Amino acid sequence: MRLAVEAWAPEYGASNNTASTSGELLPTGAAVDVGVEVAEAAWAPQAVTGVAPAGRVRFVDGVRRVDARVWIDAEDGMPRPGVAASYGAGVVRCEGDDAEVETCAVRRGLFSAATELAALVTRSGAYAPRVATGETAEDLVAGVQQRMRDLEAELAAGLGDADLLIVDGPLRQQGLGPRGVGYVKTHQTAYLAPALARVVGALHAGERTPLFLTTTSWTRYSWYVRLPGAQAHAWSGIIRAEVSGELDPGEARRLADLVTATLPRYASTPEKDPRAPQNLHPIAELERRLRHRLGDPAVLYRALTMAATRRAAPVPA
Repeated sequence: MRLAVEAWAPEYGASNNTASTSGELLPTGAAVDVGVEVAEAAWAPQAVTGVAPAGRVRFVDGVRRVDARVWIDAEDGMPRPGVAASYGAGVVRCEGDDAEVETCAVRRGLFSAATELAALVTRSGAYAPRVATGETAEDLVAGVQQRMRDLEAELAAGLGDADLLIVDGPLRQQGLGPRGVGYVKTHQTAYLAPALARVVGALHAGERTPLFLTTTSWTRYSWYVRLPGAQAHAWSGIIRAEVSGELDPGEARRLADLVTATLPRYASTPEKDPRAPQNLHPIAELERRLRHRLGDPAVLYRALTMAATRRAAPVPA
């Protein structure tokens, strides 16, 4: 029996973050075309040679946190669940060996399906009313997640020239243009048949798989890359990248080679990051900066408690 210890720290889950009871990746609901670059029978690791790393790169990422769970008294007299949450997004500019956090934006919101929401003003800032699509814990967190993604897209849309624009997470926004790249460091879905998934496991550091096309409500080119670092198991250090399916195949291939040549220089190491190598250095630094900007959770919780108490207090006659 061969045993491999997951390189990621346990509190971050696993890089293969499966939700199935069997431990396998969940099957995709997307239509997948694996023959857009090479024929399926010719699938093999692709070495990227003669391609210089991108000179100007922007990384965009966001963080979120539930500061408190709340109950809102609705007009019908029934309490409705909600969350008070903080979220933020930012941009890191990298040019050669220079890196700088360009932007950090933080927002706070009161999320609930209750339609008569009003802002909750605390001594640590106001939580703006945000209507969620449902009342379950998953619905409320999904509302926070969507607002965070919207803020990421807003910041990305305002960026200047860059050779690459790498957004942490799947490429949900089609408006990022030809430079936009989705960067996925945890794997939940199986896009490839077992025979092609073995090509992923055979990658060496700095190699990629051939492109494949996935189509749901819109289309994206995807490929897998192995970053440098210790290889405990077949998918150690594997990330998936995505670009818009509106690109022609030649441009998508050029961009895939550029991304594959660029990412290894930013790969993290275990002594510096518990999610090495996939949590790239610029993204890790941006996350640290954003979490600091979110504020102390204990202070915010006390401020929320005090504000809710004042709101609930009866008005003197």
